[in-house]
Amino acid sequence: MSAGAPAPPLTLAGAAQVLRPPADGLPYLRHDRAHELTLEPGDVTLADGRVAAFAADAGARRVDCSGCAVVPGFVDCHTHLPFAGWRAEEYAMKVAGRPYEEIARAGGGIRASARAFATADDAAVLAQARALAGELLRHGTTTFECKCGYGLSVDAELRALRLADELGRAVPQTTCSTALLAHAVPDGYDAERWLDAVIDALPQVRAQTRAEALDVFVESVAFDNSALARIGAAARVYGMALRAHVEQLASHGSVPVALAAGARSVDHLSCLPEEHVAPLAAAECAAVLLPGAELLGNERTPPARALADAGAICALATDLNPGTSPIASLPLIAGLAVRRYGWSVREALLAVTLNAAWVLDRSAELGSLDVGKRADVLLLDGPVEHVPYRFGRNPVAAVLVAGEPAWVREDHAWRFAA
Repeated sequence: MSAGAPAPPLTLAGAAQVLRPPADGLPYLRHDRAHELTLEPGDVTLADGRVAAFAADAGARRVDCSGCAVVPGFVDCHTHLPFAGWRAEEYAMKVAGRPYEEIARAGGGIRASARAFATADDAAVLAQARALAGELLRHGTTTFECKCGYGLSVDAELRALRLADELGRAVPQTTCSTALLAHAVPDGYDAERWLDAVIDALPQVRAQTRAEALDVFVESVAFDNSALARIGAAARVYGMALRAHVEQLASHGSVPVALAAGARSVDHLSCLPEEHVAPLAAAECAAVLLPGAELLGNERTPPARALADAGAICALATDLNPGTSPIASLPLIAGLAVRRYGWSVREALLAVTLNAAWVLDRSAELGSLDVGKRADVLLLDGPVEHVPYRFGRNPVAAVLVAGEPAWVREDHAWRFAA
């Protein structure tokens, strides 16, 4: 093949299962319809970086997918990359019974990560982030979100967003950025004055970075619902999506405020009141659930079964961060969701594919196997039912990004040898 020539088509042949939505072109699928996802055996042909057909192409390179499940690349719609350092000592404190709020008020939590970020140079931050992106890739994540939020000054938050952009240029995955500018109140500010500074900085955020969304952490150690409303209003002014960390450690009645502000997602929801399940499920706003943070933080379990049954747009994510969820594996997160929430494997896979892509406004291009969509595709080394069942084991045999292998597990290299 000459340099610069397009790669020939590639057929993923003889898969035991191919995960497909009930119709092409769906922006999302409400969770009461997750059972409509199909898992029939078949072939998938990829050409020019896209899904071309659900049939073999006689002239294509052939990848033997016998015994495998073929599924869309996983989408991690809530991570805190890039960050600096880790906070293992805080996990030991939490296991010993100290609540996160107490750790945060004593200078740990977000402030500890802000100190680490301030003392690390750009090369060190990017080296750690690239290594973690590699771990994400090996566990099937072909698209992930980045957040700032560990800067605690305007200049440092802009630096974090610029580093997120640089990370996106350095890794094979698709990335997008969220400006979590209201993560904690910096020293020397009260909440209102910091929000003033954040809103004044939004023209720089828009001009200097690729950030597409604004985010806010509503909690007793962070911001209140009035801040959520202000960030929502600013998001509308600057044409950005609104995301919100809400109802994680205690109930603050934040979901109605977020819905009124037009939020794209509300994330965490461990303490979501029962009366807010139906309004959220009826809205075009995703419920992003983070079972890794729930488990490691010994948090309450959100009403995930009720949200799914009510028809919410549910998504799952790692919440990859140095403090509350240092987890990079979406298969592990899916396994937690199946066990903790009583979800089916189809519900869990929907939550890390199409619906997670919708949270990031990427579902027209990513998140399901539709003809014409970008060919970010995974080969799993067994049936999808083994993802939660063989808990803690990485089931990903190969990762294709835009139709080409980006990572192949050594024991499955033979499939691509022909």
